[in-house]
Amino acid sequence: MPVLTRLIPSPVVVDISRGALDDLAGLLADQRISSNGRLAFAISGGSGAALRERFAPALPSADWYEVGGGTIDDAIKLADAMKSGRYDAVVGLGGGKIIDCAKFAAARIGLPLVAVATNLSHDGLCSPVATLDNDAGRGSYGVPNPIAVVIDLDVIREAPARFVRSGIGDAISNISAVRDWELGHTVRGEDIDGLAAAMARQAGEAVLRHPGGVGDDAFLQVLAEGLVMTGISMSVAGDSRPASGACHEINHAFDLLFPKRAASHGEQCGLGAAFATFLRGDREMSTLMVQVLRRHGLPVLPGEIGFDEDEFVKVVEYAPETRPGRYTILEHLDLSADQIRDAYRDYAQTIGS
Repeated sequence: MPVLTRLIPSPVVVDISRGALDDLAGLLADQRISSNGRLAFAISGGSGAALRERFAPALPSADWYEVGGGTIDDAIKLADAMKSGRYDAVVGLGGGKIIDCAKFAAARIGLPLVAVATNLSHDGLCSPVATLDNDAGRGSYGVPNPIAVVIDLDVIREAPARFVRSGIGDAISNISAVRDWELGHTVRGEDIDGLAAAMARQAGEAVLRHPGGVGDDAFLQVLAEGLVMTGISMSVAGDSRPASGACHEINHAFDLLFPKRAASHGEQCGLGAAFATFLRGDREMSTLMVQVLRRHGLPVLPGEIGFDEDEFVKVVEYAPETRPGRYTILEHLDLSADQIRDAYRDYAQTIGS
């Protein structure tokens, strides 16, 4: 009998460990990504510059490029600067903005990308998408998956704890996003990829149910693995559906309606996931999400990130417009402003302030 399988787009190397960056050149040489160390590093002017001082002596053939910010213009400038060199790969060394710029630049000049995360703020590390600011606000650009992902837990520990907390919120929101995907499948007959859904859901569940905290290596390992698996699940699905539902619509609405006041991506996604799960009628899961988010110091009420009830109602009402064509619990219920207000008050009363 023939064995039917499919190829799954994923990195050649995933190294999540303490001291993973100590021999980056050796790791890339062993994996035949770069045998001579001809690498183009994209870094920030802050933590990236400090890491350059630390690792540059071991990478004498590498060139280093400072990234100005997280806009499409920054990514194009980076690509233009790198295209004159003869490199084996581009290395994005930093947080989400740096890696997204590096992803776009690498794709533009036809080189593989090595993603080296210095924090765990969201699941874009290993996704086939670069999220960059543009003149219209923010855009998502399709790019190849990283060829390698390196996460040094010693470096992660040095980052502010708020970045880890943001990653926690983003990972947990997978659970709500997959439920929205299943809803779209049930109501509208959308295709659902069972493997992608399973990967995203289990990544979220592993973080949700882990007893550790932001200072524990074991917890950081599970969180990092969960964020990488989420990125791969999006590659398997061919879009962001496994990790983006009503939770992310609410996040995008915060960003678009209140760009100068918005909280971190993961904070808003975690809050959005807890509220969307409540709207779905799954009070047990919503309560568990709230408990875990609170344990990790994440917000579960809009007032905890500086928004009042009227503003939150406006956010939820606007949220479906951020993802036209995406079907989630928000589109399914199609609540009026008054109904959103009533649902929010019920949510706030149920979880307690």
